[in-house]
Amino acid sequence: MGICEACAEPTKPTSCSSSSCAAIVPSTTSTSRTETVTGSHQFVITGYSLSKGTGIGRYITSEVFDVGGYSWAMYFYPDGKSPEDNAAYVSLFIALASEGTDVRALFELKLLDQSGNERHKIHSHFERALESGPYSLKYRGSMGYKRFFKRSLLEGSDYLKDDCLLIECKVGVVKTQTEGPKLYTIPLPPSDMGKQFGQLLESQKGTDVSFEVDEEVFAAHKLVLAARSPVFRAQLFGPMKEKSMQCIKVEDMDAPVFKDL
Repeated sequence: MGICEACAEPTKPTSCSSSSCAAIVPSTTSTSRTETVTGSHQFVITGYSLSKGTGIGRYITSEVFDVGGYSWAMYFYPDGKSPEDNAAYVSLFIALASEGTDVRALFELKLLDQSGNERHKIHSHFERALESGPYSLKYRGSMGYKRFFKRSLLEGSDYLKDDCLLIECKVGVVKTQTEGPKLYTIPLPPSDMGKQFGQLLESQKGTDVSFEVDEEVFAAHKLVLAARSPVFRAQLFGPMKEKSMQCIKVEDMDAPVFKDL
């Protein structure tokens, strides 16, 4: 018995007609945007020599300042923060002062050169790539340097002038928000169409038909009557309408009753 084999030709792509293809549903998109909100604060320390000897771990703090919706403060340790350094270095830190929140941020601490040469001492995370990204801080969490500057070098430098230090701190708060399609609504005032039609009727502007009821004549608008009553629609615009009909006489109804209608 012979075996019959049928080889089908490769199918070719065909155009999609409205009758054979499902309706295309519009897709939606959203965008996650991460950016840095930056701000800075200058901390002026006068009477530096009088702050020495307060003890290791004791600090001078700046006023609280806000950046990116969070509160921050600088801490300067004249005798250093670590006992093992034996007060050989001054320490400088920036701390989160907002409660009940975690913040991702970048920092820059700058000791200003007061000679005018702008040879500032800068420790910054803004100008270099971070392998693990921005720092994450909790309430009272801090970032800084225990060995910010050797004290013996600081006291003979242009950073100290008239027993005064100028320190600047720059904070960059990292914020992420997701944006999607925005829906806009327009508030509409309540409809007062009934009141407007009543005012139009009372003014008698544009009236094109009248009713005689109990020897009293009432002016009206054909289109309004036809829109509100199928009887008037047939009488005024139907096949049996009279082209010359300008006044309709109404029997068996009192004028006050008709006016209320």
